[in-house]
Amino acid sequence: MEAALNKPPLLTGQYAFFFDFDGTLVKLKPHPSQVTLPDNVQHHLRKLADLSQGALALISGRSINELDKFTQPEHYPVAGVHGAERRDINGQQFILSLPTNQMNAIRQQLQSWLADIDGVQIEEKPMAFALHYRHAPDRESWVHDCAEAIVAQYADLTLQQGKCVVEIKPGGVNKGEAVHQFMAEPPFSGRIPVFLGDDLTDEAGFDAVNQYHGVSIKVGQEATCARWRLEDVPAVWAWLSGQVAYFEQQRAITSRRADYESFSRSL
Repeated sequence: MEAALNKPPLLTGQYAFFFDFDGTLVKLKPHPSQVTLPDNVQHHLRKLADLSQGALALISGRSINELDKFTQPEHYPVAGVHGAERRDINGQQFILSLPTNQMNAIRQQLQSWLADIDGVQIEEKPMAFALHYRHAPDRESWVHDCAEAIVAQYADLTLQQGKCVVEIKPGGVNKGEAVHQFMAEPPFSGRIPVFLGDDLTDEAGFDAVNQYHGVSIKVGQEATCARWRLEDVPAVWAWLSGQVAYFEQQRAITSRRADYESFSRSL
């Protein structure tokens, strides 16, 4: 789609909300462990989940355990590692795992090839490996070549590219599939999906939401299939705050109208 996309409107009605985490709800940092979720953003997430009857989920490249640490004491429905692990509204988990011997072999190869390269970080997840090169952008081609060499050895693996990161993960797993899975179950089913994300990994989520004629929101200025755009993370925070306030305003109006109609009928 063209770069000049409009800012998303404030919504009223039956919506299901999906949020990417890094670069969407929190600002990107040199190291993933350095990010923080501001208290007021956590408060607005909690309010939005309540106002939408629990139809709010996080969909991230991080693991479920990592995301829970940022949002505690809340435990939202969540898809981690781009959907390779997922937890529904009832706490039931669905986890796709790779054989231990396969994980061991990949780890050994990556450590042999990349461990001594300054600025490249190997992040191991329960069923994936993320290769970060934010501190070594000149090594991008080398890192991608190494990742492609690994994937070429295993028919069940694929690459997922992101901002200064490439991830080795199971094939057939992406954020779009996670959206579809959530939309097939309560409290998400029957609602209009809204998805906010900033990275290449979020494009599959945007595409899925577009299939439902939902609200896809790109954070940042890169090319996208999303239909709306927010400039940056602070703009997401402002939109989230405004959306909560708008929902509460609409609820108050509906309540006053119902009270008035009840009073009128009693006369």
